[in-house]
Amino acid sequence: MSSKTLRVLYSFPDDIGSPGIGTTAWYQVTGSAQQGIEVHVHPTVVVKPIPGAARVQETLRRFGVAIPQSLLGVERALALHDWIVAQRLEKLRGAVDLVHCWPDASLRTLQTARRLGIPSVLERPVAHTRFAYEVVGAEYKRLGMKLPKGHCCTYGESRLQLEEKEYGLADRLLCPSDFVVRTFIEKGTPASKLVRHQYGYDPAQFSASGEENCLSENHLSVVFVGRCEPWKGLHYALEAWHSSSARDHGTFTICGRFIPGYAERLGSLLNHKSVRVIGFTPDVPAQMRSAHALILPTVVEGSALVTYEARACGCVLLVSDASGAPCQHLKDSLVHQVGDIATLTRHIDMLHQDRQLLKRLRQASLASLDQITWTSAAQRLAEIYRALIVNKGNRRD
Repeated sequence: MSSKTLRVLYSFPDDIGSPGIGTTAWYQVTGSAQQGIEVHVHPTVVVKPIPGAARVQETLRRFGVAIPQSLLGVERALALHDWIVAQRLEKLRGAVDLVHCWPDASLRTLQTARRLGIPSVLERPVAHTRFAYEVVGAEYKRLGMKLPKGHCCTYGESRLQLEEKEYGLADRLLCPSDFVVRTFIEKGTPASKLVRHQYGYDPAQFSASGEENCLSENHLSVVFVGRCEPWKGLHYALEAWHSSSARDHGTFTICGRFIPGYAERLGSLLNHKSVRVIGFTPDVPAQMRSAHALILPTVVEGSALVTYEARACGCVLLVSDASGAPCQHLKDSLVHQVGDIATLTRHIDMLHQDRQLLKRLRQASLASLDQITWTSAAQRLAEIYRALIVNKGNRRD
């Protein structure tokens, strides 16, 4: 393409800058701006200033007041956001080179982009929705629990049909892990439509403590960070912990809130002197820096931000192959298949009994942190944008 500035319309149907996907979107936008891209941001609401954005236009704020999605109903709020952005895009013919959308609120926007000949990408922050419905539903059923009302993985045929239409309309689906790619291929999406990008961590917020402090202790400390619910696999982590040799002298710290009924289902697994439940904590980096390893045996994911952040804090990853974690088994982490408690137990024992292995994995993980920052993620995203525009023949020479 020409050397002229790339112009991207970024549609985000949530509060940008909020925890979770709001954080991902914020770093994508600010990172793109740092890469010299002219980003026009259309979120529902801005909760954190967006430095570098060319223009920011909220969709769910009127007369200076943010309209909660719950007031409209989530489906109506998402549809309204999509309609507003699609109308704005109509007026931007010739002023936008590419559209970046998020799921559940992009059908009209993607239809408009296709009609105007503007290339589009659709973010896939988690696995194929049909796959997620099946796997998470099965996990709750196995535990004898029901999905909470309004849970994102409660089966919804209308939502599934909407998302699959969005998959078809977007030129490319942005997949943050090989796991996500695999779930889409399993559900029939052509590999040519899938492109790998990545997420990241912010070095200003997450950094490691001194190696000697972390490795000098003769007990093993592992930490779980996230919402405590079945799809995150906390039950697998605790079962493996109690079967390991690390339990007698080590510590298993749980940082996160439990959904109703899950703590009761875990029962005695939580009632041991080695298990600390501290709930929500505002200082996650401190908890990570005090641990040897992060444990995340999730059954479905996209690419969990907590795994990037834990690596930055010096944690070795003990994760499932569905975590989407940026790591390599036995090089800088230990990875097990979903639900394989025996292997996870063995991995815990390996770190507990072999401190040289722990040290080697930690050093390898820390040595490649520059590859998993949000800056690195922004560089990759910019490459994808430019390659798609070239492939679509949208040069502005």
